[in-house]
Amino acid sequence: MCRSSATLFYIPDQERSMTYHEHRTKAKKELKFGILTVSTSRYGAGRPEDLAGDLAKQLIKTKKHKVVRRAIVPDSIIKIRKKVLEILEDVDVLVITGGTGASKTDVTLEAIKPIWDKEMPGFGEAFRMEGYKKIGSPALLSRAAMGVLGGKIILCLPGSPDGVKLGLEIIMDELPHLKFVLEENT
Repeated sequence: MCRSSATLFYIPDQERSMTYHEHRTKAKKELKFGILTVSTSRYGAGRPEDLAGDLAKQLIKTKKHKVVRRAIVPDSIIKIRKKVLEILEDVDVLVITGGTGASKTDVTLEAIKPIWDKEMPGFGEAFRMEGYKKIGSPALLSRAAMGVLGGKIILCLPGSPDGVKLGLEIIMDELPHLKFVLEENT
């Protein structure tokens, strides 16, 4: 007896999960954000200029979310990981700027990826694709990425204001939806 694929994958209405639009409707409208700047040169300064972090804060507030934590750490796997875990106690989303390039001191992803529950590779792919449209092949050198840890969202963006702007423009409107999905089954 041969079954059609429609029969094999039939799910009764009461068992179907919510649709994308239902998720967006039920998602929190205001998320709590943290911003972590990874930069050895800025970490050592008394009151460092942090254009990328400042821009991230501005863009987050424009979308009616709150920035509740902000910090700067040097390019150190241990210090990055420790500060990430500390900030995640207080936020829904952590935006990390810096340390996503190819130099040997760019270690943000080496600090973060081993502790992620899941990586969301579509974000990095979209970031490089949109970056390529704007600046060409240098965009392919970025390791911008997104993942989740303990129901919290972590964005790893370049340390440049242009990179932060591009990354947040790509994903900002989808973050409440993702946060809802992460909380739905916990």
